[in-house]
Amino acid sequence: MCFLALCFFFIVAIVFAVWGRSFMLFFISTSAAVEEGTRCLQILASGYIFFAYGMVLTQAFNGAGDTKTPTIINLVIYWVIQIPLAYILSDYLKLQSLGVYLAIVIAEVLLAVTAIIIFKKGRWKTIKV
Repeated sequence: MCFLALCFFFIVAIVFAVWGRSFMLFFISTSAAVEEGTRCLQILASGYIFFAYGMVLTQAFNGAGDTKTPTIINLVIYWVIQIPLAYILSDYLKLQSLGVYLAIVIAEVLLAVTAIIIFKKGRWKTIKV
């Protein structure tokens, strides 16, 4: 299953990176929106493999009966790191929307790496269902 998810998101990432503009033009014709949407798709596509891997691992915790670990991982990565990082990058570093997109990719990478580290520790194996 993990391999299929990784393959799917890899293909989606390539499609968005190469044909992101075409997708945007399908939904909207305003040039500013098309440019911004294309940039967003291309940047987020760079983190899709990490998104897939993190998603599979956090769901593996859930499947093993360890629902606390993915909850904590998601709360910390998304609420404590991603949201403030998006604000800092966009506002203080003046990256605007680019900062928000970069914060999303950084959070996905951190989530995947965190999930890998915690998964390898194996505490999930001791959870009684």
